[in-house]
Amino acid sequence: MSTTSRWVHRYGTAGAGDFQVAITDALDGWEYTSLRVATLPPAGQVDLATGNSEIIVVPLRGGPDVEVVDHHGARHEVRLTGRESVFTGPTDVCYVPREARLTVRNPGRASAVVALAGARATKLAAPLPVCHLTAADVPVELRGAGMASREVRNFGIPQVLDADSIIACEVVTPAGNWSSYPPHKHDEERDGVETELEEIYYFEVRTEAGGTPVDGADPVAYQRVYGMPQRPIDVLAEVRSGDVVLVPHGWHGPAMAPPGYDLYYLNVMAGPGATRTWLICDDPAHGWVRQSWAGQAVDPRLPMGGPR
Repeated sequence: MSTTSRWVHRYGTAGAGDFQVAITDALDGWEYTSLRVATLPPAGQVDLATGNSEIIVVPLRGGPDVEVVDHHGARHEVRLTGRESVFTGPTDVCYVPREARLTVRNPGRASAVVALAGARATKLAAPLPVCHLTAADVPVELRGAGMASREVRNFGIPQVLDADSIIACEVVTPAGNWSSYPPHKHDEERDGVETELEEIYYFEVRTEAGGTPVDGADPVAYQRVYGMPQRPIDVLAEVRSGDVVLVPHGWHGPAMAPPGYDLYYLNVMAGPGATRTWLICDDPAHGWVRQSWAGQAVDPRLPMGGPR
């Protein structure tokens, strides 16, 4: 049976070079998606040759400069506005195609944190162009209701961003709520019903918005992944800022934000299917919960960062 330790990577334990988080196909059992996270001091930079992967540059804190030399040798420069933190609202992002050279620099006076969300990009005949998506163009969805309310920022879904394979979004869950719920899966290709996508969860956690800071507080959250007899997996992970949970297959959810702590996660998905589509199947034991939301209001704490 798959164990928690195989699919859970604590901050700093899966780093490489300048990246404190480096999830790639070098990991056993991982194939289609990648995630690199770097903390950049003032004037610091990271460089990456994208190879056969496409990348979305996602500022987690601060506003980096992005320079791309594409497969034609053309140079593109994008200044990302970024944000103060992942809890202060959506950010603009930069899409970088395969066969490019990427440099991310921090022009600010404080440290910045940047995520490079990636996926193998071999479906299309040619690389796509570099694209800057502004924060104003990122759809914000309030999903669920009551204690299952969460905010989804859909910057990297097919309806918003042209890409080869990658599907990406970020989710903010207020303290005390359950997210990625009801449990669902996307590990089979079933036409019009489900798509096969492996998935990365990258987490950040903070003391609840508006709460009084407490010395010694330890922001924490929880993530569940479980499988079926023919494809077992069993993860129940306590996660903190910078931790990663990988979902190669199986039911996943809930992601739980305990009382007192707000939860953020960045999702990166891709798979072998010919179509770039996110189709999911609920665990039939829990899918009925969706119907219970009909008479409930969305949590008034959402959206975080103020109305859009």
